[in-house]
Amino acid sequence: MKKVGIVDTTFARVDMASAAIKKLKELSPNIKIIRKTVPGIKDLPVACKKLLEEEGCDIVMALGMPGKAEKDKVCAHEASLGLMMAQLMTNKHIIEVFVHEDEAKDDKELDWLAKRRAEEHAENVYYLLFKPEYLTKMAGKGLRQGFEDAGPARE
Repeated sequence: MKKVGIVDTTFARVDMASAAIKKLKELSPNIKIIRKTVPGIKDLPVACKKLLEEEGCDIVMALGMPGKAEKDKVCAHEASLGLMMAQLMTNKHIIEVFVHEDEAKDDKELDWLAKRRAEEHAENVYYLLFKPEYLTKMAGKGLRQGFEDAGPARE
């Protein structure tokens, strides 16, 4: 049984963790999920690292929703650097799933985008754990999580 950590924030305006968990449960019964919730995006790195080191998770999803303000974008960048550092320190993947509020034109689209991105990254977690060869087949395809795929530069 593989252990997947899910860390989300109270700052986010959409419950992305529930969407990711639902998708993971659909994909495999051989996944145990441990969910933690932290206040904000800069709290994600340590929570993810703790799940990897103290809870024995094989992989973690870090779910966050930076706001529209410039300081929110700076905080997201700092959190992203922290997540990369935690990956290098633990030698395990942390899948960063950030949805910036200004990516969507309105709240309805924001809700849809956040849930879809969480679900599609949950699929990536599944593939990393159980079918990494699938990701190799998809290399260079311009896949995106959330909005439509960009597609390859050349066929």
